[in-house]
Amino acid sequence: MQTIINLAPEHYPWDLLLLADPSRELVEDYIKVSIVLGLQNAGEIAGVIVVTPLSPTSWEIKNLATRPKHQGKGLGTTLLKEALKACAERGASEVWIGTGNSSIKQLKLYQKIGFRMVAIDRDFFMRNYNEPIFEDGIQCRDMIRLVHYLQEPQRHVP
Repeated sequence: MQTIINLAPEHYPWDLLLLADPSRELVEDYIKVSIVLGLQNAGEIAGVIVVTPLSPTSWEIKNLATRPKHQGKGLGTTLLKEALKACAERGASEVWIGTGNSSIKQLKLYQKIGFRMVAIDRDFFMRNYNEPIFEDGIQCRDMIRLVHYLQEPQRHVP
């Protein structure tokens, strides 16, 4: 049985958190002000998601990971939906997420959930990480920024 739980600092699954973001220093910095949800499956934390407030109405998913043996089973989708719900309950109108240009599976997942690509932060990973990151033979250089509107923004047509 799967259960979503709020994780306290002493229960953070660091092995999972560092799968999604290899910089412990960066994770330790943003996790202090974040909501950390874990997906418990058969007594173990099978997945984790970290959501950080940017403003009262804007939040950002900073970290999402599932254990390799649980990947491809919908746990990421479950965690994303729970995070969106948690943000909405706190008054968010939009939720942001960023991922690497090389994170093809993640880009597919985020778009299926309703996130839209809105920006590219060129050379983000080159500037912020000491070691090069590769996924499926592609160097991770650029941050692709996506947003999910919980409430559609007002559009004014001239």
